[in-house]
Amino acid sequence: MSDQTVRPSRHHVWRIALRTLGKSWDDSIFAESAQAGFWSALSTPPLLLGMLGSLAYVAPLFGPDALPSIEKSAISAAHSLFSSSVVNEIIEPTVRDITAHARGEVVSLGFLLSLWAGSSAISAFVDSVVEAHDQTPLRHPVRQRLFALFLYVVGLVCAVVAAPVLVVGPRTVAEHIPDALANVLRYGYYPALILGLILGVVILYRVSLPEPLPTHRLLYGAVLATAVFVIATLGLRIYLRWITSTGYTYGALSTPIAFLLFAFFGGFAIMLGAELNAAIQEEFPAPRTHAHRLRKWLFSRSPALKRTAEALSNPMTTNPATQDRSGEPAERPT
Repeated sequence: MSDQTVRPSRHHVWRIALRTLGKSWDDSIFAESAQAGFWSALSTPPLLLGMLGSLAYVAPLFGPDALPSIEKSAISAAHSLFSSSVVNEIIEPTVRDITAHARGEVVSLGFLLSLWAGSSAISAFVDSVVEAHDQTPLRHPVRQRLFALFLYVVGLVCAVVAAPVLVVGPRTVAEHIPDALANVLRYGYYPALILGLILGVVILYRVSLPEPLPTHRLLYGAVLATAVFVIATLGLRIYLRWITSTGYTYGALSTPIAFLLFAFFGGFAIMLGAELNAAIQEEFPAPRTHAHRLRKWLFSRSPALKRTAEALSNPMTTNPATQDRSGEPAERPT
């Protein structure tokens, strides 16, 4: 037998596409996307409260006009993704209101509660990615919810640190470079935005899985998710612009419905990309990552550490109340 790796062919691509569609349907991609979209919409105010409230303390270190510049850049970025009605009626008023009162909210109990509420969207995305890869039994639900909260806090800290640099940095660089190179910064905005989306999705896929795949194997799903989200948002913006021009709208509900549709397509894109990665993994299994090999080596050296990790991942298997006299997990009554 040959040890050479089988190269993907047209037949494999077709089979992976069918497997992706089949897995998406079996995992109820529309219901999961709606759930992720709902929690994303519900988590937007807590997310803005946490980020802008923290920036009220950090941004002045970069200059007196840093916070207004960040606010303006956030609204401008929202215009690139969402329709004008969503930005003008939901996002922009929320951003301006939170910016005006967020500094005092950071030290309040409401800010701590906003961390839990804001992490609900991350939790929905993590659940979807884990379910797509059939790794749900590998992590306890409570532990996974706390893990999503940890990811949210880490992401919030990174956003607070990176936002002033991303806003003030290009402007400072543009003041010290020739005008010919300034166009590079201007026209490189959208490519940088797309690359940033791909990188963010790859990181989400990488950290969500209890047994993660190699990073390069996650690029396929990340590229698909970004492409689906960009195409869906562009199509939705064109549709909303057309339906508004005809005079047929949903009245006061049109803007919230549009925002929920954007959030739905975001969840749909992320889950579809995860299903593609899972289908590729089933068709062409990837070798274990270095972290998994290190963990396996540590467990082989320390059985007690292995038992502790298994107890944390699945407490039901180590709870004496759930075991019979033979030491096996007791069956639940039906």
